[in-house]
Amino acid sequence: MTREYMTTRDIVGPLLLVENVTGVTYGELVELEFPDGTQSFGNVLEVNGDVALVQAFQGTRGSNPSQTKVRFLGRGLELGVSRDMLGRVFDGMGRPRDGGPEIMPEKRVPIYGQAINPMSRDFPDDFIQTGISSIDGLNPLVRGQKLPIFSGSGLPHNELAAQIARQAAVLERSDDPTRVGPPMEGDFAVVFAAMGITFEDADFFMTELRSTSAIERAVLFLNLADDPAVERIATPRMALTAAEYLAFECDMHVLVIYTDMTYYCEALREVSAARKEVPGRRGFPGYLYTDLASLYERAGRIKGKKGSITQVPILSMPDDDKTHPIPDLTGYITEGQIILDRNLHRSGIYPPVAVLPSLSRLKQKGIGAGKTREDHADLSNQLFGAYARGIQAKELAVILGEAALSDTDQAYVHFADSFERLFIQQGKHEDRSVEETLALGWELVALLPRTELKRIKDEYIDRYLPTKPHEYHPGEADTNMTPGIPAGRDGMHNEILGV
Repeated sequence: MTREYMTTRDIVGPLLLVENVTGVTYGELVELEFPDGTQSFGNVLEVNGDVALVQAFQGTRGSNPSQTKVRFLGRGLELGVSRDMLGRVFDGMGRPRDGGPEIMPEKRVPIYGQAINPMSRDFPDDFIQTGISSIDGLNPLVRGQKLPIFSGSGLPHNELAAQIARQAAVLERSDDPTRVGPPMEGDFAVVFAAMGITFEDADFFMTELRSTSAIERAVLFLNLADDPAVERIATPRMALTAAEYLAFECDMHVLVIYTDMTYYCEALREVSAARKEVPGRRGFPGYLYTDLASLYERAGRIKGKKGSITQVPILSMPDDDKTHPIPDLTGYITEGQIILDRNLHRSGIYPPVAVLPSLSRLKQKGIGAGKTREDHADLSNQLFGAYARGIQAKELAVILGEAALSDTDQAYVHFADSFERLFIQQGKHEDRSVEETLALGWELVALLPRTELKRIKDEYIDRYLPTKPHEYHPGEADTNMTPGIPAGRDGMHNEILGV
C-alpha cells in the first residue's frame, strides 16, 4: 500500500530524514517528488520508531525539505527477470540502456537476496575454461568458486575481464583420463556488472562482446562514473539477482564478473560519510566486510540444482597495496586471488598475471582425470616450482653474474624467460583450450633435465613429455610432440627450443 508524507525534516546529500511514518520497513522502495516536479526513487536505509532514513538514487540537489513528497511503495527494490535478459544491456538500476524495449518479466524479484545456506551448498568441483593459460594451467577457476582478480591503476584488467567474458566455458566430464571434455553447449551465461566506469570503457565492453557474438549469452549492467554513487551500490545486487534466476530457475551455469569493486566500496564509504557513521580503516564503514560478504557469498552451487553461480570480482588496489582494506577483506571472503603484476606489464606481457603470489584454493577439486586431464595437477606443480626456481636463479645472477650459475640454474633461467614469453603471454583474442595449455606446459618442462621433473609421476612423463630439445630439428614433422597440440604450432615449438 502506497503512503505519502510531506514530513521530511532534513536533507543531507542523498539522504532524507522523514518523520511521523508508520509501517515502513528496511529496504522499502521510495518514490520522491521534489518541488520542481522532478521525481526520483530511493530506498529505506534505517527505521527508528516513527523516523525513516531514506537514500535517494538520483541525488537531492535543489530540493526543499518542507515541499518534498515522499511515497513509500510497500515493496523493496526489485528486478524483473526473464530469459529475455540474455543479450541485453541495462543500467545500474536494471533499466535498458541498449535502445531495446523493456523486458516482459516472468516475475519480479527483490534484489537484496541472501547468502546460500551452508547446509544446502554443494562443493565446487567442475573446471571452467577461461582460455587464459596462466589461469587455466596454474590457478584454475572452479564452478561455484569466488576467485577475485587483484589489479592496479593502469593495468589491463578491463581487457582481461572482457576476454574472460568472451571465452569462458564449462567443460563436460570426460570418461577418458587422457582427454579433455568438450565445452558445454547452451547451458552457460555471463552476467557482467561494471561499476563507476567511464563511457569509453562501457563502449569497450559492449563492442568486445558484440564482436564475437558473446553478447547473446551475456547480461550487462553498466553503472557509469557520472551516475549517482548510491546507484552503484545497487548494481552488483541487480547482477546477482539476474544470475540467481538464470542459475537456479533456468538451470544455467552463470559466471558473474564485477569490475571495479574498488569503486563500489568507495560509493559505500561516501554514503556512510553522509550518514555520519563512525568510520573504520581508511574511512571505510566498519561493516565493509559484512557488506562484501553479502555479495560474495551469493556464489556457489545448491544441492539438487543443476545451475551454479561463479564469481570473478575485479578490483584495483590503491597504490598496489594488498593490505588495503578492499583487497584485504576480499581475500578473507573469497577462495584465492589472481594478481596482476606491474613489472610484467612494463615488459609488454599480456595478461600480466603474477603466477607466484596468485592462488586458487579450490584448484585441486576442479582438475584431474575426468575434469581436465590426469596430468594437470602434477604438471601445474612442476611449472610453478620450476618458475619459482628460475626467478630465484635470475636474482642470483644479478648479484654474482651469469657465469657463476651452474648448468642447471641456467636451464631454469631459460625456462623462466620462456615461461613468461610463451605461457603467460598470449593475445587479447587468443582463446587457448586447456589441452593446448597443458601441451604448451609439457613443451616448457622439456627444457629441463628429466632428473629435475620431481613433481610429476613417471608414467605421465613417459606418456606426455615431448621430444627432447636437442633431438628436434627445424622443419621436422611434430610427430613426437605432446598429444593435443594442433597442427601449425611448429613456430611456437621452435621458439621454446630456441631454434
